[in-house]
Amino acid sequence: MILEISKSQVKDIAVLILRGSIHTGPDCRRVEHEVEELLNAGKNGVIFDLAGVTHIDSAAIGVVVRSYAKLKKSGGLLRLAGCCGMVDASLKLTKVDKAIGMFPTVAAAAENFPQPS
Repeated sequence: MILEISKSQVKDIAVLILRGSIHTGPDCRRVEHEVEELLNAGKNGVIFDLAGVTHIDSAAIGVVVRSYAKLKKSGGLLRLAGCCGMVDASLKLTKVDKAIGMFPTVAAAAENFPQPS
């Protein structure tokens, strides 16, 4: 399934809604580009809504970690929402869940979201 990316906002938090599969190459570059655009627009509080993602490979997991690092370096934060199935298992297997907050829904991820510095 082709990766679809859309944006929304909850409070002052940018939400990247990802649907489909995220694979090495153009998919990963698109996600990184979206994060760069958000940072350039002054948005450094971001939630990745992964509820519609069916598959994520190791390169895509790397993009999630790099996005987290970029946002953190800018004084912001990344949270993940809606991870299920293979995506949830892959993120837990690679211990990404230990570094990046994972929540069942976007609303839960937005609760008590620290104000970016």
